[in-house]
Amino acid sequence: MVDLVIYTVKTIIGRENVVLESIANKAKVNGLNIKSLVHPEEIKGYIFVEGELKDIQEVIKEIPHARGILRDPVDINQIKKMIETKKKEIDIKEGDIVEVVGGPFKGEKGKVTRYDKDKGEVTIELIEVTVPIPVTVNAGLVSVIQKSGDRNE
Repeated sequence: MVDLVIYTVKTIIGRENVVLESIANKAKVNGLNIKSLVHPEEIKGYIFVEGELKDIQEVIKEIPHARGILRDPVDINQIKKMIETKKKEIDIKEGDIVEVVGGPFKGEKGKVTRYDKDKGEVTIELIEVTVPIPVTVNAGLVSVIQKSGDRNE
């Protein structure tokens, strides 16, 4: 068996995820030896593909937005920092004013009524609505804009 190596595939900026999904689908359908795909958000216009060079070249031939492959393999240690998940400590307390930064309530502001650290969920009452509605969202989708102790009321 041939050793699998990580190669860099050039893409059109903003189309990395489309190329990634196309490679995954074509590799699965054609039974190609491609083991993993990753697109670190901080690198625009490139994705990393683990597999055999000939299979990667074959799979990207007819994929729109794929612009080629860099033939020099990538050492895993070079990209390790970008692909490791980082656990970010979220500092939210009841009474904080937050803004939802993702999901269906994006852009809405609300007051925190409950924060479940174990589940990673925060329940907020939307401020800019006629009737305050409690909404539970992922804690990663909110940004604290005013701490509960910072208000001058």
